[in-house]
Amino acid sequence: MIINRPFAVASRVLLLAAAIAGCGGTSEESAAPGQPGSSKAGTADGKPRVALVMKSLANEFFATMAEGAKAHQAAYAADYDLVVNGIKDERDLSRQVALVDEMIAQGVAAIVIAPADSRALVPALKRAREAGIIVVNIDNKLDAAVLADQRISIPFVGPDNRAGARKVGEYLAGRLKAGDRVGLLEGIRTAFNGQQRRLGFEDAMKAAGILIADSQTAQWEMDQANRIAAAMLGEHPEITALLCCNDSMALGALAAVKSAGRSGEVLIVGFDNIAAIRSAVRDGSVLATADQHADQLAVYGIELALDLIRGKRPPADTTTPVDLVTAETVGAPTQPARP
Repeated sequence: MIINRPFAVASRVLLLAAAIAGCGGTSEESAAPGQPGSSKAGTADGKPRVALVMKSLANEFFATMAEGAKAHQAAYAADYDLVVNGIKDERDLSRQVALVDEMIAQGVAAIVIAPADSRALVPALKRAREAGIIVVNIDNKLDAAVLADQRISIPFVGPDNRAGARKVGEYLAGRLKAGDRVGLLEGIRTAFNGQQRRLGFEDAMKAAGILIADSQTAQWEMDQANRIAAAMLGEHPEITALLCCNDSMALGALAAVKSAGRSGEVLIVGFDNIAAIRSAVRDGSVLATADQHADQLAVYGIELALDLIRGKRPPADTTTPVDLVTAETVGAPTQPARP
C-alpha cells in the first residue's frame, strides 16, 4: 500500500515543546467533543476528529510521535481536527483502555492507536468499531488470534520490527566472532513489537554463531534495564554485548556497563533512535540503533484513517520504513521514502 499524501514537519521543536507542556505527560485534547456513534463524527464545522492514542508520553519516542502528528494536522487544519492522548506508564493498560472508551464517548471519527499490549486493548477497540469508529493500529501490532476471536479486522501501519532488529543485530555481529556470548533485554513480552525485535536479534545471532547467554524482560524501562543488565554482567562476565529491544533499555544498559567499568568492552545496541541514543551512537558508547521514524509513524496511520473515512482505499496493512543507524549514518538526513 502506498501513501501519497504530502507531509509537512515545520516548526518541530516548537511543536514538541507544546506537546510536552500541553499534555503534562498524560493527555491533551485539541478539539471539542463531537457526537458519539458515527464514523463521520466531527466538530461543528464538519471536519472529522481523529484521536491519536499512544503509550507513554514520558518516552521521547512517543513525544516525537505526537510532534509529527501535530505538525501534520497544522499543515492540514482544514481537513481534520486532532485529539492527542497518552498514558504515563507503558504498563498502565487499564488507563489506555479508559482512553479508548473516552474517545468512543466523545464520538471521534477515527482512533489511531499504538497499543501498550497486543491483546488487552482488542476488546476496547472492538467497542469502538461497533460504535462506527474507524480504528487504525500503529507501532505495536495487535494479536491476530485475539482479533480473529473477537471477529474484527483492524489494519496495521508500522515497520517490520523483526527485520529492523535483524539489521541492528547483523551490524553488531560484524564486530563479534562466532562463539561470543551476549545478553538480550526484551520489552513487554505480550507486545508484538517486543516479540518481533527479540526474534530479529535472535535471527542475527544464530546466523553468526553467537550465543545468547541470558534473555530477560526489562518492560521497556530504563531503570529496570539498568538493574537487569548489571545482574547479567555479574552473572555472565563473558558477555561481550547487550542487545536492547528499545533505546530506553539501551540507556539503562549503558549505565550498567559504565558502573561495571566495562565501557568499550561490552557493546550495546538499541531500537528507536531517540535523541539520547543518537548522541551515544555518535560518541561510540552505543554501537547502533534502528530508526522507525517516530515523527512520521503516527502520520502514516492518520493518513490511512482519513482515507478510510472518505472511502478512498481499503483497510489494508501498510509496512513503513525502518533504517539502521550507526556512527557513520547518525548525522545523515532521516527523511524516509513514503511506504
